[in-house]
Amino acid sequence: MSGAMTAADGVPGRRACCAACLRPRSACICRWIAPVAPRAALLVLQHPLEAANAKNSARLLHLSVAGSVLAVGEAFGADELDELLHAGGRRPVLLYPETPGETAAAPDDEAGPDQLRLVLLDATWRKSRKMLYLNPALQRLPRLALRDVAPSNYRIRKAHAPHQLSSLEAGALALGQLEGDPALAGPLLDAFAGFVEQQAGYVPQRQEAGAA
Repeated sequence: MSGAMTAADGVPGRRACCAACLRPRSACICRWIAPVAPRAALLVLQHPLEAANAKNSARLLHLSVAGSVLAVGEAFGADELDELLHAGGRRPVLLYPETPGETAAAPDDEAGPDQLRLVLLDATWRKSRKMLYLNPALQRLPRLALRDVAPSNYRIRKAHAPHQLSSLEAGALALGQLEGDPALAGPLLDAFAGFVEQQAGYVPQRQEAGAA
């Protein structure tokens, strides 16, 4: 946990926040950071509604993956998005399933992990569709679909189907798939399990407070 002062430290009634995970220090998740250094780069485009969600796992993923970038927004400027996608000459690949009526470009099978950038949309399904609609450059990207996905461990948020994963789970599995090394996801998934346990521990306290 960082000991740096934040703007909230000096504001009466405001809880002091960790400078790294941006959560109240009493709910800091930095102990779950699991440093990994994949050859593929990671870009997380986070919908603004997810940024302040305590159950959101994307920031833990970002803090764990070396060199990753997390950008918050719904509609990005064309130049800004182009720089985010292609910085360092990387080839972006969007982690997103094929959708009816759309034909996405095929991934470059000859590109090695050190040439690729995994692009992850951190949003609900409905909001991710809107992000695609508002950012045509994302629509044109080749897509990566996950293979052999086990049921999610994301019990602190409701999913509409067992194969729907948290952003951390999806990103971890996708990086392992791009690297050709499924074991790469292990430390991240272990960290996610701890994060889920921590968040689940707050639920009874909130229910009791609401019943008082």
